[in-house]
Amino acid sequence: MTTHTEAEIASQPDCWRRAVESIPADALPKPGERVAVVGCGTSWFIAMAYATLREQAGLGETDAFAASEAPLGRGYDRVLALTRSGTTTEVLDLLGKTGTRTTAITADPNTPVMTLADQVIVLDYADERSVVQTRFATTQLALLRASLGEDLTKAIADASEAVSAPLGAELVEAEQFSFLGTGWSVGLAQEAALKMREASRSWTEAYPAMEYRHGPISIAGPGRVTWMLGTAPEGLREQVEATGGTFFETSLDPMAELIRAQRVAVARAFARGLDPDEPMHLTRSVILSS
Repeated sequence: MTTHTEAEIASQPDCWRRAVESIPADALPKPGERVAVVGCGTSWFIAMAYATLREQAGLGETDAFAASEAPLGRGYDRVLALTRSGTTTEVLDLLGKTGTRTTAITADPNTPVMTLADQVIVLDYADERSVVQTRFATTQLALLRASLGEDLTKAIADASEAVSAPLGAELVEAEQFSFLGTGWSVGLAQEAALKMREASRSWTEAYPAMEYRHGPISIAGPGRVTWMLGTAPEGLREQVEATGGTFFETSLDPMAELIRAQRVAVARAFARGLDPDEPMHLTRSVILSS
């Protein structure tokens, strides 16, 4: 029987195609605006990726914050809030307090975020039944990347490959994972590590690739995987392999590579007798009582 998580992972190429074909005309940040992007958990990591991409595209200063840590006193032109559920306490608190123009991206049009944000983009077709967030995260990033002028044709083709490519035993059976990224894929490395923790309770870490040699590489060794999302710095593979560890890198778009990590997380959950739809100690949304 296919779990909700598996079905949602497999649907990502179709969701991305739909997202890039329906970019909102007025709701997203405009060139030159100073923008704060906020979210919690997965949404924070997607915010990190988008913030880096927007600045690299020369479209304006863009900062990413966990919603609970966002500085309200800075002179931003817009706050972009990412929230699958539309009910997360820290995001709603921030939207209710800031006097800055706000846009929210959500999956559920029947939640408080609809009235708290000035503008809302609803990606209800990418909503999920699983607690573990997969397709909503990547679909909103596909939308945001396309809004910056990126052509996602290769990324979508890579995603189609990633949903069906064989998973090596060295990934499913590994003792430990370190996910690495550069630029915008640093956020995706953090998200890949989070998926492993959530779905399979695996020991995972994440770092900017160039920082990995400044201490974290000490954990590399036999039975442990260093997984690069994007292109690795020169010489890093050789240094990891010299420890006896496995260095994993492909030519897939980093967002498609995240799909492969999601699938490994599910496979590891099954191997441990866990339900990836209902991770231990987690709920779909963190709603705090006052």
